[in-house]
Amino acid sequence: LMVWLRRTTHYLFIVVVAVNSTLLTINAGDYIFYTDWAWTSFVVFSISQSTMLAVGAIYYMLFTGVPGTATYYATIMTIYTWVAKGAWFALGYPYDFVVTPVWIPSAMLLDLTYWATRRNKHAAIIIGGSLVGLSLPLFNMVNLLLVRDPLEVAFKYPRPTLPAYMTPIEPQVGKFYNSPVALGSGAGAVLTVPIAALGAKLNTWTYRWMAA
Repeated sequence: LMVWLRRTTHYLFIVVVAVNSTLLTINAGDYIFYTDWAWTSFVVFSISQSTMLAVGAIYYMLFTGVPGTATYYATIMTIYTWVAKGAWFALGYPYDFVVTPVWIPSAMLLDLTYWATRRNKHAAIIIGGSLVGLSLPLFNMVNLLLVRDPLEVAFKYPRPTLPAYMTPIEPQVGKFYNSPVALGSGAGAVLTVPIAALGAKLNTWTYRWMAA
């Protein structure tokens, strides 16, 4: 019974974190259409996505102890997000209205770190966490460059519920940050490590709670 309860608790945590990642993406992922704030929002978005990926992926990876599960977890997040984006599609928006972030390559780096260090948990937290924070903004900017003109899409599909002050305007690129990838990567590399440590600690806490 205890083994069943423990496994159920772990899988519940995994589902909750993955679903929260999806909700966070939908709420933060359409930053590119508020083009005056595009670079500012990109930095915030990069940090939120790096930390959300790290906490769930390292939790799941340490739970199984198998390199490769972080990538599997990122794949779950991607599939969840694409399914949730169907709501936008049903409302008549193009399916790429909310750009799906690229989680999988960063999760692969986390898996490679865990594998290369012979399943060293602390190396996965420090090195893997840093690589996730550093790489996700870079991969995601490449992802955004492949999307059709966001300003055109924003004007073509205006949101009826948006207040006037949030309607798309001409972009002010560089108004706040000249290098959003560098700033997002730098901040992400610093903040993702303690969040990855939290994910590892959640794994320990869950075991202790179920064993009590």
